[in-house]
Amino acid sequence: MSRSYEVMFILRPDVAEEDVDKLIAGFNTTVTNGGGSIKTIDKMGRRKLAYMVRKFNDGNYVLLHLDADGAVVAELERRLRVSEPVIKFLTVRMDEEEKRLAKVRALRATRRKLSAEPHQQPQQQPQPAAVAAPVAVPVAVPPVAEPAAEAAQASA
Repeated sequence: MSRSYEVMFILRPDVAEEDVDKLIAGFNTTVTNGGGSIKTIDKMGRRKLAYMVRKFNDGNYVLLHLDADGAVVAELERRLRVSEPVIKFLTVRMDEEEKRLAKVRALRATRRKLSAEPHQQPQQQPQPAAVAAPVAVPVAVPPVAEPAAEAAQASA
């Protein structure tokens, strides 16, 4: 089953442009011989690395978008691993990401559609009948005894 992948790899900064093209052509034949296809090749050029990798601070970035099955991608990763000019690589499966993004876009579209429609007034609910106000009932409060009088009664 063919799936969509992104493969980014970083080449040593001292690799000549002709050698970069030869490497990309070799990776391209690996994918096409395995039954896959490369959609785009994006040479991003020389960039500074976030941290030192194999004693290099810079690297030439290359991004491949391809459609292939898992065995072809495994073979491509094996070749990337054993290629001397490649100092780092990363493979990302994109079909799941595209599916997730399509779901988010559809959800946003429905929200926009709902917010674009004029708001309808909700139907008025019938109000309950008026209830008579409660009547206050007086409550008898027992008288409070003086504390001095209670103390005199207790001592006697």
